Amino acid sequence: MLKQSLQQKLLQKLSPQQIQLIKLLEIPTIQLEQRIKKEMEENPVLEEGSEDSDEPLSEYDDDSNFDDDDDVPEKETNDDKQDEFSLEDYIADEDDDVPSYKLSANNYSKDDKKAEIPFSVNVTFQEHLESQLGLKVMSDRQMILATYILGNVDDDGYLRREIDAIADDLAFAQNITTDEKELLAILEIIQGLDPAGVGARTLQECLLLQIKRKNKNKITKCAYHILQDYFDEFTKKHYDKIISRLSILESDLKDAIDEILKLNPKPGGSFADSSGKSAEHIIPDFILDVADGTIQLQLNSRNAPELRVNRSYADLLENYSTNKKNQTRQQKEAVTFVKQKLDSAKWFIDAIKQRQNTLLLTMNAIIEFQREYFIEGDDTQLRPMILKDIAEKTGLDISTISRVANSKYIQTHFGIFALKYFFSEGMQTDSGEEVSTREIKKILKDCIDVESKRRPLTDEKLAKILQTKGYQIARRTVAKYREQLNIPVARLRKEL
Repeated sequence: MLKQSLQQKLLQKLSPQQIQLIKLLEIPTIQLEQRIKKEMEENPVLEEGSEDSDEPLSEYDDDSNFDDDDDVPEKETNDDKQDEFSLEDYIADEDDDVPSYKLSANNYSKDDKKAEIPFSVNVTFQEHLESQLGLKVMSDRQMILATYILGNVDDDGYLRREIDAIADDLAFAQNITTDEKELLAILEIIQGLDPAGVGARTLQECLLLQIKRKNKNKITKCAYHILQDYFDEFTKKHYDKIISRLSILESDLKDAIDEILKLNPKPGGSFADSSGKSAEHIIPDFILDVADGTIQLQLNSRNAPELRVNRSYADLLENYSTNKKNQTRQQKEAVTFVKQKLDSAKWFIDAIKQRQNTLLLTMNAIIEFQREYFIEGDDTQLRPMILKDIAEKTGLDISTISRVANSKYIQTHFGIFALKYFFSEGMQTDSGEEVSTREIKKILKDCIDVESKRRPLTDEKLAKILQTKGYQIARRTVAKYREQLNIPVARLRKEL
């Protein structure tokens, strides 16, 4: 049975401005520039403020009347702007033909300089391999199979797919019936291409393909036997077993290992690095200076753009709002359009202002918390600090602090750091002093740097060293910190 009823619900919804602020808060400086540029392209009401403008970030009333000239800064006189724009520009008569002279423009003179923009064309790794394949003597069928196999070679130069799976793909996609024997013969041809090691299915095969191309001597032969027969012992650094089974001297093993270490485990990686890929540049969001013990913090100028509402559109809206009775339907639609764009511009400007205030509020709280560190630049001065500490200082939510710390950087007199770098957990020493885990990691790294590589320190020994320094830390915690520092276990740090 159907029936109607009334029901009350309490829902929490974010306003469009709040959503916009959250999105702007997450992005770093370089993406903020792109976001502002996109907004200005989509919204003609939004424009950059002039350098001599008193209030680059403008405010205007929500209603259609704009009587206060101070709310919206003027870039040019109203008379000049009024002549440039009118509401009729947004109203097109469907019966009017567009004159041909409006469809093209030639605003160049003979004195204008035509700057040619240079560009470079790079050959991809796949194209590099296919160009070599064309020099091989093969039948049309072999060429099709070889090209298909090359399509499965990744950027590192490895063939990650199984031969059986490639055979099935050729049967279904290309309607070509083949077997493992034929594909392996084609793969052998591919493995003869440059760079050496391309087409390998495992790391062991990749290194063997490279060592085979080297000049044969005592060292390369020993290296080949190690890779061929004792690869597992080599990766686990069981050098005593290799010396015993090959009946060689320790010096011979060292020379062979040095030869192996010269090989490239990612043959395609070197080609990709030289293909002109642009490196990622870090643009700091904050700039910090220290003068006579005084810390000065400022936002990067790119983080504080001067934006304002175009006064001409506000004047248009005001003029047509005073004469609402005589407006046509098209004029009313144009007024609505301009009003929506003005609202959007105001929301965006307010969101940028709130973003700046939130960034500065959060960064100032971090600096206050880590004042000694920012003055000296010594990692040992870094205090334990979590997101909750800064949230309590600023009165902001933890999620807001997390968004500010994400992908943001600060330039100091001792380097550029991500804001996440300053956050770390803490633990107490024997004396009851609370220290940052980053300080413990630094001591741990220093101990490993000066250890004997013939007898590297185990996690248990490292834990005992830290305990003698007053840090009560367990072996499993040492293992966790070591992994966070990307330091392998003692067995893999062993050297001859």
